[in-house]
Parts: sequence; C-alpha cells; structure tokens
Amino acid sequence: MRHRILFFFLAFIGISQFVTSSDVRNKYNFNSDWLLYVGDTPEAKQIRFSDSDWKKVTLPHAFNEDEAFRLSIDELTDTIMWYRKHFRLPGDSKNKKVFVEFEGVRQGADFYINGHHIGLHENGVMAVGFDLTPYIKYGQENVIALRIDNDWNYKERATGTKYQWSNKNFNANYGGIPKNVWLHVTDRLYQTLPLYSNLKTTGVYVYAEDIRVKSQKAVIHAESEIKNEYNRDKQVSYQVELIDRDGTSVKTFGETQAVVKPGETITLKAASEVDNLHFWSWGYGYLYTVKTSLWVDGRKVDEVATRTGFRKTRFGKGMIWLNDRVIQMKGFAQRTSNEWPGVGMSVPAWLSDYSNHLMVEGNANLVRWMHVTPWKQDIESCDRVGLIQAMQAGDAEKDCEGRQWEQRTELMRDAIIYNRNNPSILFYECGNESISREHMIEMKGIRDLYDPHGGRAIGSREMLDIREAEYGGEMLYINKSAHHPMWAMEYCRDEGLRKYWDDYSYPYHKDGEGSSSYKSTVTNKVQKKVDARVYNRNQDSFTVENIIRWFDYWRERPGTGDRVSSGGVKIIFSDTNTHYRGVENYRRSGVTDAMRIPKDPFFAHQVMWDGWVDTECPRIYIVGHWNYDDTIVKPVYVVSSADKVELFLNGKSLGNGERGYHFLYTFRDIAFVPGKLEAVGYDENGKECCRTQLQTAGKPEQIRLSLIQSPEGWKADGADMVLLQVEVIDKEGNRCPLANDLIHFEVEGPAEWRGGIAQGENNYILSKDLPVECGINRALIRSLTTAGTVCITAKATGLKPAEISFASMPVEVKNGLSDYIPGDELEGRLTRGETPQTPSYKVSKVDVGIVSAIAGANSECAVNSFDDNELSEWRNDGKAGTAWITYQLERAARVDEVCLKLTGWRMRSYPLEIYAGKELIWSGDTDKSLGYVHLDVKPVLTNEITIRLKGTSKEGDAFGQIVEVAAPVANELDLFKAKDGDKTGHELRIVEIEFKENLLE
Repeated sequence: MRHRILFFFLAFIGISQFVTSSDVRNKYNFNSDWLLYVGDTPEAKQIRFSDSDWKKVTLPHAFNEDEAFRLSIDELTDTIMWYRKHFRLPGDSKNKKVFVEFEGVRQGADFYINGHHIGLHENGVMAVGFDLTPYIKYGQENVIALRIDNDWNYKERATGTKYQWSNKNFNANYGGIPKNVWLHVTDRLYQTLPLYSNLKTTGVYVYAEDIRVKSQKAVIHAESEIKNEYNRDKQVSYQVELIDRDGTSVKTFGETQAVVKPGETITLKAASEVDNLHFWSWGYGYLYTVKTSLWVDGRKVDEVATRTGFRKTRFGKGMIWLNDRVIQMKGFAQRTSNEWPGVGMSVPAWLSDYSNHLMVEGNANLVRWMHVTPWKQDIESCDRVGLIQAMQAGDAEKDCEGRQWEQRTELMRDAIIYNRNNPSILFYECGNESISREHMIEMKGIRDLYDPHGGRAIGSREMLDIREAEYGGEMLYINKSAHHPMWAMEYCRDEGLRKYWDDYSYPYHKDGEGSSSYKSTVTNKVQKKVDARVYNRNQDSFTVENIIRWFDYWRERPGTGDRVSSGGVKIIFSDTNTHYRGVENYRRSGVTDAMRIPKDPFFAHQVMWDGWVDTECPRIYIVGHWNYDDTIVKPVYVVSSADKVELFLNGKSLGNGERGYHFLYTFRDIAFVPGKLEAVGYDENGKECCRTQLQTAGKPEQIRLSLIQSPEGWKADGADMVLLQVEVIDKEGNRCPLANDLIHFEVEGPAEWRGGIAQGENNYILSKDLPVECGINRALIRSLTTAGTVCITAKATGLKPAEISFASMPVEVKNGLSDYIPGDELEGRLTRGETPQTPSYKVSKVDVGIVSAIAGANSECAVNSFDDNELSEWRNDGKAGTAWITYQLERAARVDEVCLKLTGWRMRSYPLEIYAGKELIWSGDTDKSLGYVHLDVKPVLTNEITIRLKGTSKEGDAFGQIVEVAAPVANELDLFKAKDGDKTGHELRIVEIEFKENLLE
C-alpha cells in the first residue's frame, strides 16, 4: 500500500512538473512578412485584396527610411501608406484570446483584421493594442492591414486638434511602423497587457519596498490585473516566482485566492521579503525575471514574465540618492528618435544596447529623452546597460490648455502604465518647458494613481518656484536648490563635425568657418548674415567649450553648500536628423557622430564624469592627434581630473600645463616633432595617477575592415544589422588621423547595404562610395531573410584593399510568426559593479546662514535674495545711494567666498564692493555667466556683510551666439529676453546669495 501511495505521489509530481513547464501563453515576434505600399488604396483593408506586387519588409521599418540624414527633418516625406500581413495561428490556439501589440506607429493609423475595422490610434508615440479574438480565423489565413497617415500637421479626427509634439524641429517623422509588433495568445482567463490606449488595461506591476541596500533585502510586490472571459466563475490562485539573471529561482510566493466572475476584471497581489538581492544601479544592469502565474484547479493557465530590477531612490535637499548614495546627474539630452543614417530609428535591439552603453562607457549616468516618450526597445536597453532615464510624455516648447493638454495627460498615463516596470526610469518629465502649478499637480496625480511605489520623481523643465514638482531645471542655465533637485535639461548647444580636427589640420576648417547664417528654430528658415560660429566648431574648440560648460555644474556639486546643482545633461549624445543651426542639414552637437564614432568631447566627458559626484578614478586625455607639418606650432589641450599634468615629447618634458576650469590643461606654443606625445597626471601628493599618449602615424598604406555585431550573432530576419568599420592605416597598423580617402565598397551575398554618412552630396546616404573622415568611418549592413555568407571588399586609390566575410544565421518564421524575441537574448551589463557603500563626495564648503537683511530700498523684498527661489529677486530703485544690501549672518564666521546669482547674469557685469562690517574684503566687476559667480573674498571674522554697487553696470550679451527657443515670459530674470532688460543705471539686483567657508580648497 505504501509503495502504491509513493507511486501515485511521484506520478502526481511528474504530471505537475509537466504542466508547470508547459507553454500557457505565447508571445510571438510579429515583425516578419509585412507588405508595404506608399499611397492610398482604400480597398487594401479587404481580406482578398491583391498585394502580390507590394514591397516585402521586416519590421520595424519606416516607409521613408532612405531619407534619414539625407534630408533635413522638415523635408522628411509625409503621406499615406498601407501595411499588410498574412498570418496563421498555430493549431492549439483555438478558443484562446489573441492580442496584437504595436510599440508605436507614426502618425494616425486605422487598423483592420480580416476586413473589419478594429480601431484608430493617432498620437504617433505610444504603444497600442487590439483584441483580435472576435475576428480571428482559427486554422485559416488571416490578414491584418493598417492605413497610416504621417502628415506633419495631422489632427485628431474627433476634435480637429493637432498633437503638440508633431513638430518639425525635434520629432523626426519616420512614418509607418518604425517600432516592433508582437502577437500574444492567452487563455480566456488571463493577465491583461499594459496597453491602456484602446484596451484600457494596465497589466502587471512589480515593485520593491522596504529596501535595505546594505543588508541586500527588500519586500518584492507583484500586482496583476486579470480578466475572466469564460462564461462561468473561476477560482483562481495567484503565484509569483523571482528568477535571477543566471536563471536560478530565488523565491516563490503568493497563493492568493480569488473568485473571478464572468467578464469581471480584478487585481491580484502578492508580496514577500527577499534576501541576497542585487540592486540595479548606474552601469550595473542587474535584472530579475518575475513570473506571475494564474492557477485553476492546480493547473497553470497563464504566466507573464516581467524583466525588471530593483533600486532605492530619494529626492530632496537639492540632491538625488540612488541606493543610498548621492549621485550627480551627468549625461545627455538625446532626441527620442535616437536615429542612424539610412534607417532612422528602426535598428535591432543589440544596436540600441551598443549606442546606449557608449553613454555609460563615456561615464554618463543619465539620458533625457527629448519631447516624446522613447520606444520600448530603448527603454529596455537602458535597463540592460545601467543608464538612468528621464521619460517624457509629449510636448513642444510650452504649456498648453484644452484638448492639447488632455492629449498630454493621456500620453503620460499610457506611458507610465507601459513602462513602470523598467528600473532605469527615475524621472517622469511633464514638459520641455515649464507647466503651471495646477498642471503639475494633475500630472503628479496620474503618477500617484498608476505608479505610486516606483520611486520615481515627476517634474518638468524649469519648475524653479513650484514646490509640487519633485525636480526641475532650465535648458541652458545653472540652477541650484536646497529643496527639490535641479539639473540642467540641456546645456552646451554648440555644433561641430567630427571631420575637422583643428585650425592646423587637413582639411583645414578654421574654427567657426561657414558662420554667416543659421537656421532658426522659430521660423525654420535660414537667417543670413548672423554670427553662428559656435555651430561650426572644429574638435579642439568644441572640446574646450564642453569642458568649460561642464565646469559650471561641477563647481556647484553636492558637498559645496546647502544649495547645490544636481548636474545636467548636454544636448546631444549622437548627431541627429533633427533641427540644425550650422552648415550641414542635421544637428552636429553630439559627442559622437551619427554612426557613434566618438568625437574628442566624448573622451573629455569620460574624464570629467568618472564618479558619482567627486572624481573616483583619475583619467587623462590629449585632445586631437599628433600628425602635423614640421612648421606647425600650436596649443596642446589635455583634459584630466589629476591635480597636475606634465607633457612629454619623445621623452623630453615640456613642463606643466596651465590649469583652467579645473579639468583643462593648456600647453601653449608646442612645436610639432614626429614621435610620441605623452601626458602624465599627478595627484595632490605628486604621485602619478594617470597617463596617456599620442603617436605620430606613418604614411597611409592600407584599408582595415572590422565588424561590430550582436553578441548572439547576425540573424537573417530581414531586420538585423551589422556595423562595418573601415579605417585607413599605416604599415604598422596605426590609424592615419588625416586620411580622408574615398572608399569604394562591393557586397556579395544575402545582405542589404544601408551605408553610412560623411560630408558631401546627400551626405553619402546609401552610397557604396564612402570617404573616411579622420581615418575612420562606418556603414550599416542589413540582413535579408535568407541566411548565408556575405563578403565585402573595400578599395581606394593608392591603398592596399581589404576584404571581410561573415555569415548570417537562419531564423525560423512559420506562417508569419516567430519565437525569436531579439531583446530577450541580451544580457544586462554589469560594467561598473554594484553601488559602492562609500560616500560619493567630501564636504568641501559650508554655508553660513543668513538671519535677515536690510537694504537701501525695498527692504521688504530683501529676503528674496536668499529664499532658494531663482524666480524672485531683490532690487533697489535704480539710485546710486540705495544700491546696497546688508546681511546679518547666523554666526560670526570667516567667510572666504561669496556666491551670487545676479539678475542679468548673462549680459550684465556689476561693479561691486563687499564689506565685512566696515572692512572692504572684495572690489571689482563681476563676470558674466550662465548662472552663478564666485568671488574669493578676504576672510574676516564677522556676522555682517554688505554688498554695495560702486558704479554703473556694464551691458552686453556674453553668450550672444547661443540661440534659445523659448519665448520671453514675465518672470525672466536673465534680461536676455526680459522687456527693458537692457536698461540699467545704478541697479543692484540679486536673485540668490550664499556666504561660504571653504574646508578643502
């Protein structure tokens, strides 16, 4: 009897294991076997429409991809196009639910299945889903069709309202289906999809609470919205399994029980404390898989796998904490299209990882996607590479009202629901311009409803005086706060091609050349006879400017007082097919070019940003190259975080560099001599801490080809790509930095040449004749749906040719469906390791608090000059006798630094005298700046300091070439845009003032 019981027990275990491991829900890759027709043919919605002569494409695929970087953004084709697809479901799909998920279409799309109109989606940004079940033909061919209109001026049909974010400056119009499509087959009792648009469902929500970083513990929560589409009650059990990156089951919990009535939608929840967790962090893309399953009568009927990570955040005191460690934001404001030449945004998942991980390699920790929500592929990519994200909803350059504002709130709602399980998102951004307090509160309510536990701050650009915002910061200027953190939304807007090294190198682009016009963001017209030098820089100048601009934020970092800057993001990371101001028809503000080949500013930021706040790993980089004519004498720039830098030429010391802006070392009048140029950095104790070198390359001799591809190989799915790198090298294998040879490529085998980009006619888009620039270039090659070996040869006059062969791997597609999900095979990257447990900064300065102030005029407003509000100020009445203000300090102190934000900081220099009691401790003219000025004053023990104007202010915009987009508003204090801002006299105007004692400097 005991043996029979054991037999049945073992048999039960075997059956249970079999059932548990069965595939109860299928997610199919729905990108294959699409057909494309450009033009309007209304009959295409019919199931029996003849489409045999339509173009065959694999998604994602924009119909106008050939125009990417060939045409300027405002010239990208907008028209009507149709997509169709024939498919069959597997035989075991009968009586199951069938959903289709589009990650996004551009712009307005009508959807049809087997001739039935199933819906309309119009915002052009967010994912949308449809229930195909009522119209599906099981065991027969089905046809899905989309009519898409990507008109720049597309208006919502029901209201006639244009979408604010459909803008010819920044939102590149890659029309059609430029994102992925998935097909989901589920039981009739199922967990819903996170697709609120159309389906009105919210899916699975996974989050952690009570996070204890040091002890590696947290309480993991899972919530699933479930729906019963059977015609009878279902007794459901809910279970959660947590699986680590190695595939090991960490914990199983749940067993929540519920009865779900026919047609009813409910939410089931489970939670458990989990030990030995690895927390997601900057450069540490540690991800878990959370499997949430539904069980009926001991049988699993549905399972959803959510790939996510856990991290702890805090926002306040002007700072941001990640896993209990303060982090200053250092990164890029990147166009959401994140595009590549010849293909636009539609690249494979591994290439998204390649691009986004380059930011991390450059020591960026944040990407701010601009104006519209990024597509899911980029969001998941940032999870994997450990890159923090600021997720926009959608807007243009201003707040709005009525239906346009409703469109923005609806998009934010949908984007939060769709992306709330992605740990890399730390910020929800409500607008690329300030929004009203009422609108901020409304957006915050949406966050609190759909993502109350995600640990994400919600804010908008600016928000300098709106305390309901959880973060803010301006586009160009330096902001500080002791309240919600402020980081710059865009800074350093200059542009420069990678092709131009400096004033001394072939092809001899003198800095600022071609500067007699720029393209206005307001009119989209080229304005002649305008000084636009900063939009036509060469690499020396471009790099130096980037160093100067970051210094403004580094100087105000955490640890330097009560009011600090939480950093900023530079616009942009890679050159982009969006609004430009210089000579080329695309924007060249990137620290890489459009093919992600680094420019010198990439390495400058890599040096400056290596640390959470303070420098943690000293680095050094020599700007430029070392191949010149023997007559050249030039400055050599070195960027380093070392305390001293010495330059050597062929082993001989050229002395120490002149230090400026903390990171910039200048060696003036260095005569070129062939050989090795070496820079050595030393710490404060004189010990070597970093070293780098440049070597003179020899005569160009040959071409070198190399391949960059997915770690899982090149897939023959018609969408995967490889990145071909071509270099001109000398006989020793050194890249020749002045080579600009035209390379001719020949391709044999199953592949599609998509090419690269270079300066010239049509930017060489799709051309098989492509010049190297500074000795290097790259080209994209797309697979076909037939696997095989591809051979590429590269030839150029006077150079030894090169050849490379590589093979694509077959991908099984059956009846239009595939099990291959590209992003699933990509591992999270753990480059920087787990969050350090040490402090990220040393306190270098402390503030001496202000108790009160009196002034020569308007004393009742004197508090405005120290109220932690950069939209308020104290000002006198314009008379010389009243241009003073006296501050009473909270204690007697030897203040050695006064930090000021003076109204008109960009264009006005104030002649000031500063007194400690009655003793003069500083006299001079303040610098013009993009924010704060720091005055080193004589330290005298005092509890009273007076600021006095000693003459009339000096006017003139010190940053006149920087063109801003936003229109003037009433509370502008920079005077560049304020009405009557140029009228001065004996005005003394202070936005914020701080008195500091330096501890370490």
